[in-house]
Amino acid sequence: MNTKSHSRPWWLLVLMVTLSAFGAAQTYSITDLGTLGGNSSDARGINVSGEVTGYATKAGDAVSDVFSFSNGTMTDLGTLGGTFAIGNGVNSSGQVTGYSTDTSGHYRAFVSSGGTLIDIGDLGGGTAVAYAINDLGQVVGSTQLPSGDNRPFLYSSGRMTDLGTLGSHGSQFWNTAQAVNNSGQVVGWSYNANGDFLAFVWNKGKMRSLGTLGGDWSEAWGINDNGLITGMAYTAGNLGAHAFVSKKGAAMSDLGTLGGSYSTAFAVNRTGVIVGESTYTGGGNNMHAFIYRNGKMKDLNRLVPPNSGWVFGTARSINDTGQIVGSGIHNGQQHGFLLTPQ
Repeated sequence: MNTKSHSRPWWLLVLMVTLSAFGAAQTYSITDLGTLGGNSSDARGINVSGEVTGYATKAGDAVSDVFSFSNGTMTDLGTLGGTFAIGNGVNSSGQVTGYSTDTSGHYRAFVSSGGTLIDIGDLGGGTAVAYAINDLGQVVGSTQLPSGDNRPFLYSSGRMTDLGTLGSHGSQFWNTAQAVNNSGQVVGWSYNANGDFLAFVWNKGKMRSLGTLGGDWSEAWGINDNGLITGMAYTAGNLGAHAFVSKKGAAMSDLGTLGGSYSTAFAVNRTGVIVGESTYTGGGNNMHAFIYRNGKMKDLNRLVPPNSGWVFGTARSINDTGQIVGSGIHNGQQHGFLLTPQ
């Protein structure tokens, strides 16, 4: 495992001790989420009740619909008229958010209501994508302005707000919000005036950069209700990019990798357990899903029964009971999975 040599901050040491109750030998049962008749699916979000969302292909694999998976059943939520849609987040009320193509092929952000996808609009440029929703129904993502610039947004009480940038200008820069907690704190990444993309945290109208791990670039992907932020940041010389954790925007702590030079943390639950993907020893640039707790990163492929037929490539979300969702290869096909602690 590659780790930085600097000492860990006090709050991370406390977190490691707090998480010791999870034990080093935690294993999981596997649920194959299946598809909607096609050959592939991907799970992106899970709530505290174990409801899962993502996308799944229909027969022929020409159309991918949003799904909601609960109590062993996958429900087709459809699209906004196009041929592709994906659910990225689901809150405690079962509201799903994500994005879909419409009949013209434009990407549109949505929130579900009663099993129907509702277009939440944009900021004048005709496109929007959504990535997360909190328990208050606030949604974050990225939308286009009339100028063609892409801006991170917060959608709340029927209104979409431009969160600004770290200084980027021009339509060539992708600025996006990726997660929002129940306090309305938002994380994502934005380009600065120099053209470098940097992880940010936005709180009460102000955006600030989280910095990097010594390189030039970073991305923030997740935040929990205690202000723990996760993501990916480049290391010195931009020779690698590692998963990180930051407490309320303080200096990043490097979580290392499973081997190789790259890892990304996508989500963190209320107790501070983190999931993501990483290169691994002997895997080249291929990725394995990981879980980080007790100060250690572990390959999820080593925490399930042997000969399962699965290779878990990425873990995208974890709920407060420790259930994990993501995607992997099962018997030659990409399927979404649900892992439940045993």
